[in-house]
Amino acid sequence: MSTTASYLQRIAAGEQDAIEACMHNYAGLVSSLARRFLPPAQIEDAVQEVFIELWKNADRFDPEKASESTFIAMIARRRLIDKVRKNARRPKHQPIETTYGLGERQDEHLSDMDEELARATLAIRELSEPQKLVLRLSLRDGMSHQEIADSTGMALGSVKTHLRRGMIRLRELVNEQGSQDESNKMDSDG
Repeated sequence: MSTTASYLQRIAAGEQDAIEACMHNYAGLVSSLARRFLPPAQIEDAVQEVFIELWKNADRFDPEKASESTFIAMIARRRLIDKVRKNARRPKHQPIETTYGLGERQDEHLSDMDEELARATLAIRELSEPQKLVLRLSLRDGMSHQEIADSTGMALGSVKTHLRRGMIRLRELVNEQGSQDESNKMDSDG
């Protein structure tokens, strides 16, 4: 390959030393972008992920559409935004008392919550197995749609459909049970 070829063109052509040269030349650019998006503890891993992404997508670089630095910045920015979004989706683990203020609630509020929890637990049993699985992975484990698809082997569209239909059905079942409970209370009070 000629010496005028860009690093990405050389990587796409399979030159072994091109990725190291690309990293050496563009590490500052990618690191500075990472510092804008991420906390210090995540920067090094993010920079490595960006260069892996560049290595995988080097053949997509077209010098007639954009400069090499623009292409690298675009890939880096997309990867970093994905990482920020992924971080935002992860639930922050807190003790349940802190999250819901259970230690501060009165007994009547606790019993209302216990009833709602019991209704939700019964309703979940009525869902299909795929819906239960997708809801558990999404709500309890905090996984994204893509992570669920990757871990279960389901198509991404199927994951989204099971999640949406599961939530709708769960809401319907909980509301039905709540209406039945209110009706039963009225009958026993009357």
